[in-house]
Amino acid sequence: MNTRNILLVEDEQPIREMVVFALTNAGYEVYQAADARQAQVCIAECLPDLILLDWMLPGISGIDYARRLKKDELTRELPIIMLTARAEEEDKVQGLESGADDYVTKPFSPRELVARIRAVLRRGGPAGEDEILRANGLTLDLASHRVSVGETLLEIGPTEYRLLEFFMSHLERVYSRGQLLDRVWGSNVYVEERTVDVHIRRLRKTLEPHGFDALIQTVRGSGYRFSTRI
Repeated sequence: MNTRNILLVEDEQPIREMVVFALTNAGYEVYQAADARQAQVCIAECLPDLILLDWMLPGISGIDYARRLKKDELTRELPIIMLTARAEEEDKVQGLESGADDYVTKPFSPRELVARIRAVLRRGGPAGEDEILRANGLTLDLASHRVSVGETLLEIGPTEYRLLEFFMSHLERVYSRGQLLDRVWGSNVYVEERTVDVHIRRLRKTLEPHGFDALIQTVRGSGYRFSTRI
């Protein structure tokens, strides 16, 4: 498998060192930039497969730089993951609306960051071994649309499958019912938010005989999270 190139745009050296160490150990080639100007030089020299972009940068902010990248023909298709200490929902929405594909809140674990990178690259990447999603023994095959536990195939409806695929691609993140409707059903589909609860119950019922229903956690007042930390 070809090595993927990651461009890390972060002005705090300790964070850069931690991220570079984690990503290098995970098999990625990492380029570093402390601001947008250095990032542009890196992009000109070697177009990365993904950009990790800090929100708070000297000069132009990460949000504004993300918007600029999405307007440039050369970089508009590059996936971007925002790194930020801002944890409010409004900030997350602003980050995603700027063109970011995902959003990681500081402090974050290197393991979580690597999982997020793999998930984002998987969405736009070529077919291959990354088409298999795994979580605590639960396996989802994107190519065949099959969900299994060991050698046992699970009977799962099409909506529950899409919901599970989304959850397994976005581990440990909390999503509101409205966000799940947009990301799983689509923004052009008009259904009530309680529809999410119905399909969550069906998905849990499918996973329950194998003990995986607990992976789908209800976060009171916020929504749902798929977590391997039970």
